[in-house]
Amino acid sequence: MEKQILEHGLNLNRRRFLSRLGMGIGGMALGSLLVPDMLGGNTEEAILAGLPQFAPKAKRIIYLFQNGAPSQLDLFDYKPMLEKMHGQDLPASIRMGQRLTGMTADQAKFPLAGSYFQFNQYGQARAWISDLLPHTARVVDDLCIIRSMHTEAINHDPALTFFQTGAQVGNRPSMGSWLSYGLGSENKNLPAFCVLLSKGKGNGQGVYSKLWSNGFLDSVHQGVQFSSGDNPVLYLNNPDGIDKNERRKMLDNLAELNQETYKEFGDPEIQAKVQQYEMAYRMQTSVPDITDLSKEPEDIIKLYGPDCLTPGTYAANCLLARKLSENGVRFVQLYHQGWDGHNNLPSQIKGQCADVDKASAALITDLKQRGLLDETLVIWGGEFGRTNYCQGPLTKEDYGRDHHPRCFTIWMAGGGVKPGVYGETDEFGYNIVKDPVHVHDFHATVLHLMGMNHEQLTFKHLGRRYRLTDVAGNVVKGLIA
Repeated sequence: MEKQILEHGLNLNRRRFLSRLGMGIGGMALGSLLVPDMLGGNTEEAILAGLPQFAPKAKRIIYLFQNGAPSQLDLFDYKPMLEKMHGQDLPASIRMGQRLTGMTADQAKFPLAGSYFQFNQYGQARAWISDLLPHTARVVDDLCIIRSMHTEAINHDPALTFFQTGAQVGNRPSMGSWLSYGLGSENKNLPAFCVLLSKGKGNGQGVYSKLWSNGFLDSVHQGVQFSSGDNPVLYLNNPDGIDKNERRKMLDNLAELNQETYKEFGDPEIQAKVQQYEMAYRMQTSVPDITDLSKEPEDIIKLYGPDCLTPGTYAANCLLARKLSENGVRFVQLYHQGWDGHNNLPSQIKGQCADVDKASAALITDLKQRGLLDETLVIWGGEFGRTNYCQGPLTKEDYGRDHHPRCFTIWMAGGGVKPGVYGETDEFGYNIVKDPVHVHDFHATVLHLMGMNHEQLTFKHLGRRYRLTDVAGNVVKGLIA
């Protein structure tokens, strides 16, 4: 039968076939009846969508992306040497002529800038946390703080794109799309991949739809953006004068027409469109209930802070991310803009931390008290770090920091990660001296926690098999509990 399907030009591989059948055990059973050799073979095509490849430690992800690159030296990576040598030039033996951005490449000197903020040690790991993050400090024993992240990209757009898609150029599937493709959705009434946007008080860097694009995967795997207006998902509501029954009839008729076109041309994107129409119909009931935060109990409002009742704020999006994840959304991507600290960093970072600290910690606490943290991987971090030297005028209260891809900090929680501090930078906070973690390693580890082998989660496009980790990446076992 598989041969007949191929001969009729349906362009359907095993993974796509199963995804059409519901991405689950039932789909696999029915698929094995219709295509007897579907479970055989020794190629990647035997890797089945809708099923982890091995026992996962996490079922879903909430990614709190801090767009613009938070300064690790003012938040997580305490360096007394910078205090001691404040205003002195960075030794050439440390910088070693490494790549700089055009914003500081012409500087004659590179004066070291000690942090304006105080640090203290918290938790069993005695992790250093800035006093800018008092709420994060209270949940530090749930965090895996990675101080040794590094990347090649030195400017925002390629660095951000790299973190989200595994490549510095566009037209690649995002991480959420890969997980939707590999694992499917847990809730037929909601997308597998949702996107939330917020903006803080600091300098912003733009985010674009390419960051949650499906790339060359079927369009059903594209992230669905939620807005802060009256209609959280655009074009979801019925037009004026059209009720639910009429909408159902219209979709049924449209599906029949699309099916006839599909029989003639065999384009799988036609089937994807039908699935999207059906998803939109089901979301008409599920989305309004989930996005109504006014029904949350008073203790939850207090936990996240009053901003969580203002749509579009970081706090509101953290609470919404919990609700979406709790209802089976596989991957929730939250982008928070405003971390671009090239100048006046102390005052800007105060505002940013005020926006995100309480709600980020609240999300951890909320998931934990609901028994969901163990199966939900929470990630917090930006696209690169910030330099130890000052950009522009240097005063203790007013300094800026340029982009620094060689070492920076992110944290993860729940979902099978090992709490504590991983990795180490030198006394200047410029180079990694222990346990480096590259972006490809990060992606490989995240997929592993979700039960996926990053080398086998592939898609053939233009004659080549692509994957999120490209041709690199190693699972970092030291991050896994």
